[in-house]
Amino acid sequence: MVAAKKKKSGVPTERLELFDQLIAPFPEIERKGANNAYAAINGNMFLLMQPSGILAMRLPNASRREFLKKYKTKLYEAYGAIMNEYVTVPDGLLTRTKELQKYLAESYAYAKTLKTKPSRKKS
Repeated sequence: MVAAKKKKSGVPTERLELFDQLIAPFPEIERKGANNAYAAINGNMFLLMQPSGILAMRLPNASRREFLKKYKTKLYEAYGAIMNEYVTVPDGLLTRTKELQKYLAESYAYAKTLKTKPSRKKS
């Protein structure tokens, strides 16, 4: 059997490796994306890494408040807009994958509760 080919990404290799290490214990989470690396379930994105290497994670309200306070970070901003459900993951935390995986599990569980978004792919 041939191993699945990893998708190309605009994210720096060392950051992409950290992204992959983060999701590795969760076989149900698949890295997607061409330029940005991201993970989504039922059309709802819950994890995003920009080509700049910044990681954003979608969290439910209580976990989001805890995360922002504990790690002294901020809500994620993309293209001048604040994404209210996403936190910016501090660089130092990205290397502590075991610690961050707790939040990834919460993020994934939260995204599964969201209403399914229809696919934009053309048949």
